[in-house]
Order: sequence, then structure tokens, then C-alpha cells
Amino acid sequence: MYIPKHTAVADKSEIFDIIESNSFAILITNSQTNLKATHLPMLLDRNEGELGTLIGHIAAANDQLTNFENEALAIFSGAHKYISSSWYETDQSVPTWNYVTAHAYGLIEIKNDFEDKLQIVSRLVEFYEAEDSRYKVSSLDKNFLNGLLKGITAFSMKITRLEGKKKLSQNHSVERQRLVTEKLDNFCDDNAKEISAMMKKNITGKNGG
Repeated sequence: MYIPKHTAVADKSEIFDIIESNSFAILITNSQTNLKATHLPMLLDRNEGELGTLIGHIAAANDQLTNFENEALAIFSGAHKYISSSWYETDQSVPTWNYVTAHAYGLIEIKNDFEDKLQIVSRLVEFYEAEDSRYKVSSLDKNFLNGLLKGITAFSMKITRLEGKKKLSQNHSVERQRLVTEKLDNFCDDNAKEISAMMKKNITGKNGG
């Protein structure tokens, strides 16, 4: 990914935060002849390996499985918002798009053992279900669960390289960044709110608190 220095996220923990907050990923794999991609949730284990390990599962019938032998890329997209140049103090400018993303590269290991698949599915359900949810994988009928697990292929991906990027108008003056946040605050969507909050945090940091 192209990452100008002023947009780079160097702190590993901060990149982990992006991944965990935006865990519905795009998993991209390649062979000598083609690329394949799947949209899926992936959970991060921060303490497994130097750069962490991702886990997930895909349908057993997904032909992307044939591409799992090479390096894979998981993309985690965070908040993003169109930034109009009409918000600036001058018309002699161009619009842009502010966004947050993390890229994780690594090698995939298939986990087809029953217990491995059960553990990964259970962790995903536990992570995404509400705290007061009564749904538990452990309460499923054994035959139903066996059929479910036969239909998926679980995997882990040991991360070998991490990239993080926060493009938040850092290349513009603080005054212009403030103009942008004022406009973003007029929107009601979560993307605008998140981008505005991150930009304000940057501005505060530049001004020493």
C-alpha cells in the first residue's frame, strides 16, 4: 500500500486497534494465474507470534482454498469520508478522501481438525454476539454442529508484515483541518463522526494538548 510518511501508523498496537475495530475483512490470495478474494470476519490474537495471528473460516466449497499456499493479504477498512474542496478557504484546491485502513500479510495454515474448527467458530460467535445473548455454539445439537463444521474450512494466518494508514488531511494546514472538521460535524453518519474525531485528536496533538 502507498503510505506517505505523514499518514503512516507506526505503532503496532494502533494497527491492532484498527484491525479489531474493523474485523470484517477482505482476504486476498493469489496463484500464478489469478487473484481471489473473500469478504469475511477475521479475529486477531495479538499475542500469537511477533506480529499477531488472524483466524477465520470460509465455506469448504470456496475455490479460494486452492490459492492458500502463497502469501495472503487481509484488508481491514475503517472509517472513510469524502472531503469536498468547497469546505476550504479557497477554491484553488481539489477534493480528497480521508480514511483509515490496515493491511496484514501472512501465510495461511488450514485448520481442518474438528476441535480446531469448533474453537475458531466458537471464538467468532463469542466475539460478535452481544453480552446478553443466549446463543452458544456449545448448546447446538451435536449432529447439527457436525454438519455445520463439515461445510467450512477454518484457518489461521500468522502475520509476517503489518501496514497501517490514517489519511486525515495531515498535509493541510491546521486551520484548513479545522474547517474540514466543522463540516464533518454537520453530518450524522458514523464515518463523518469518526473521521472528525481523529482529525481533532491530531490537531490537539500538534498544538501540544
